[in-house]
Amino acid sequence: MTEQKRPKWDAGRFWKTLSYFGAVPFLGNISWIRNLLSGGKSTISTPEKPGVILVAGATGGVGKRVVQKLQQRGYSVRGLVRDLKQGREMLGTGVDLVDADITLADSLSDRLLEDVTAVISCIGTRVQPVEGDTPTREKYYQGIKFYTPEVVDVPEQVEYRGIQNLVDATRRQLATVGAPHEKVIFDFSKPTDNLKEIWGALDDIVMGGVSESNVRLVNATALFSGNVSTSNSGGFVSIRTRNFEPPLNFSTYQGIDIRVKGDGNRYKFILRTDPKWDSISYCYSFDTVSNIEFTVRIPFSEFIPVFRAKTLKDCPPLDATQIRSVQIMLSKFEYDGELNPKFTPGPFQLQIQSLKAYGGPTLPRFIQVSSAGVTRPGRPGLDLESEPPAVRMNEQLGGILTWKLRGEQAIRASGLPYTIIRPCALTEEQGGEGLIFEQGDNIKGKVSREDIAELCVQALELPEACNMTFEVKADPAGSPAGDWRGLFARLKRDRQAVS
Repeated sequence: MTEQKRPKWDAGRFWKTLSYFGAVPFLGNISWIRNLLSGGKSTISTPEKPGVILVAGATGGVGKRVVQKLQQRGYSVRGLVRDLKQGREMLGTGVDLVDADITLADSLSDRLLEDVTAVISCIGTRVQPVEGDTPTREKYYQGIKFYTPEVVDVPEQVEYRGIQNLVDATRRQLATVGAPHEKVIFDFSKPTDNLKEIWGALDDIVMGGVSESNVRLVNATALFSGNVSTSNSGGFVSIRTRNFEPPLNFSTYQGIDIRVKGDGNRYKFILRTDPKWDSISYCYSFDTVSNIEFTVRIPFSEFIPVFRAKTLKDCPPLDATQIRSVQIMLSKFEYDGELNPKFTPGPFQLQIQSLKAYGGPTLPRFIQVSSAGVTRPGRPGLDLESEPPAVRMNEQLGGILTWKLRGEQAIRASGLPYTIIRPCALTEEQGGEGLIFEQGDNIKGKVSREDIAELCVQALELPEACNMTFEVKADPAGSPAGDWRGLFARLKRDRQAVS
């Protein structure tokens, strides 16, 4: 009788794992080894934010700053421009640009709206200075020039009809991208280069075992597959992310949704809040049915604290503000020495379509840069002499403020979660000064385009900004520009569906 060969432990895969993650359980931090290995990396930047932010008016004074700030924060950006050549010259080749005219509904193509999850509208009727301008800017506002030189647009078409077209197109698109209270963590149907680099295999090779797994992007899913073996006292395979830097913060969400298609095995979904590898993990076991696609919903309250497969009784609950890594595991063990009742050694595969945080707050999906003063033309008792030129000359300017107000009303009536920002006079001054937010459309002053662009980007992630209309100006006595939640805390939400 021939003696069966014992499977050989693979030192090469062991060192490959060390190189990828920089540390392994039970060995602690081995960054000194990682530094000797080419390409070793133990942390990775937080995943790119999924979906596309559409910036309308991307070449304007505020719009171009918004594009830059979104890119710096890892957003995918698409710029809506009227002139592609000018857009490329101004924004470079690293921005996805689409030429369209918001005054023509048919020009808002499927290509423009593909994968869009939010819109920041910086569009406005363009007003150019004229020779011999005066300190009070009267001639500035007399020299109106619009976006397309061959067609003389009027404020009604740009500020109202155009915004209505953009709202209608966006509303249809946003209805297809999921509820506003969800936050996509990974969408394997739309992988990015960063996504391909963030996940790696972490198998029982680190314990002397011979199981082997990998993760590949196949058919719009992440396919976690391989062979799990109990030889050499092994019996687990997993895929895990490198540590996120900074950590993910899901404090305003209720839990995690995982969309999967399984093979009948029981898997573990694991979160870690500690950057160390041999640390406490928070686990949730879920069963799969062979070749059936379904969503696993895991409330944060149901994650079990575990250390080396043993549950911990006196451990704080999962801190959803400090998610350092994500792991998906197939193991012969459940917890506390119990065996996984669904475990079978051999080939396995789990298709993962997406990971999302669910149960979060509604966030603004349409952010509009409007203007202070939109409600003042025709207001009884108004002292026109003390008002900015745009208010005094509203009629000469084609009712520009009147139509801006109509555009705002179209947004408020749309049912989309929105933020409407009414800046006072925009300047090229450096941002970062104190800011004052007010409602009622009475304040006068100025504010930098830099601060308004930052405000637009911040509003995307602030539930406090949802369904708000407000004016803003710079003031040294105001709240610091970084205290966004404090600034919004003093405001009241709009009544819905204002007509």
